[in-house]
Amino acid sequence: MNKKELNTLAANVARLSKLLTRERDNLPQQYLKDKDLRDAYILYYVPANLYKIHIPLRELSLHPGGIFKKEKLKILDLGSGPGTAILGVMDFFSALADKPFLEFTAVDQIEENLKDAERLFRSFKEGTLMDASLITIRSGLDRTKSLPEGPYDIIILSNVLSEVFHPSRERIAKSFPKFSIGNLVIIKPDSRLKHAGMTNNWDYRMNLLLSLINRSLANDGSCIIIEPALRETSRELLQVRDGLLKEGLHIYSPCLMSSPCPALVNPKDWCHEDIPWERPATIREIDKLTGLRKDSLKFSYITIRRDSLSLSDIFGSNPFRVVSEPLVSKGKIEYYLCSADGRRLAVRLDKDKSNLNEPFSGLQRGNIVSFQGLIDEGKRLKIHKGTSVT
Repeated sequence: MNKKELNTLAANVARLSKLLTRERDNLPQQYLKDKDLRDAYILYYVPANLYKIHIPLRELSLHPGGIFKKEKLKILDLGSGPGTAILGVMDFFSALADKPFLEFTAVDQIEENLKDAERLFRSFKEGTLMDASLITIRSGLDRTKSLPEGPYDIIILSNVLSEVFHPSRERIAKSFPKFSIGNLVIIKPDSRLKHAGMTNNWDYRMNLLLSLINRSLANDGSCIIIEPALRETSRELLQVRDGLLKEGLHIYSPCLMSSPCPALVNPKDWCHEDIPWERPATIREIDKLTGLRKDSLKFSYITIRRDSLSLSDIFGSNPFRVVSEPLVSKGKIEYYLCSADGRRLAVRLDKDKSNLNEPFSGLQRGNIVSFQGLIDEGKRLKIHKGTSVT
């Protein structure tokens, strides 16, 4: 890629970034029909976004039912775009010793997206030697009865809900609105839906999910939803989470609780992942030209299942998930932790640092941690010299 091409790409990436963040209210319904934006998405966002699916897949691989130990897994990617999540699933399973056959179905309303998905799938399949197949279906999510029935082992909606049901758009008032990679080297209704009186856009999302899960998800299947890490989109996903719990579904991960999300209590709070990521050279160059910095992967997600098992059952011993960055101040280090008992602040004074609790210093957002000898002080949890941290 020459300098002129790189500058053009960077300008399109900057335009797309604004639409996805600060100017989200102006995001066109089918923005990826714009070839410049689509190229920017494929060359800048796909290489990073494909790894986001690894986190929920890794957690699902811990399920004691061995849900991935099948000869074939049927996977439905709704609102697939250019197939980002499909590439991520292939990349994840390519590293396993026992690889199932992956039978993908990609659904998107933009024909150009599906053509890109087919092209990228063929290239990735050749590079990883994965045993996989792909069929593409051009359809909007409004036509749920025409979507494949399945049953599917995995249903994926990646960056779909917040884009389809955007609160600023008039179509939210309708029941179900319509809606090698170039030069870059990748481093490695339910009847209860009542139109009158439904004013929260997350109600529409929840009912769409209920319809899809009831129709297309296998009894031992998993539905993975990934959304941007923006406060607005993350909080709306948490509202959907709480609604699905009321409908009898179960959150397998990332939550270690089955009660209402404590992050929704304070309107300034939200919950998201932040995973370190080594940027390819081209993306580093684009970041220099645009002022962006994609040196970590930020996103929110939930994994939904019919069975009641969750990560808290698998890890046992009252595990906690780290839901903040380390909060370092004079004489202490703190983290916000979330568990079956809710969201709590945990603190260790520097004077109480010991070999037993040394791992507390290196915790990262998203880690699951257990304690022995933890002191409950009411408003906070305290780690002392005798507290062991795993």
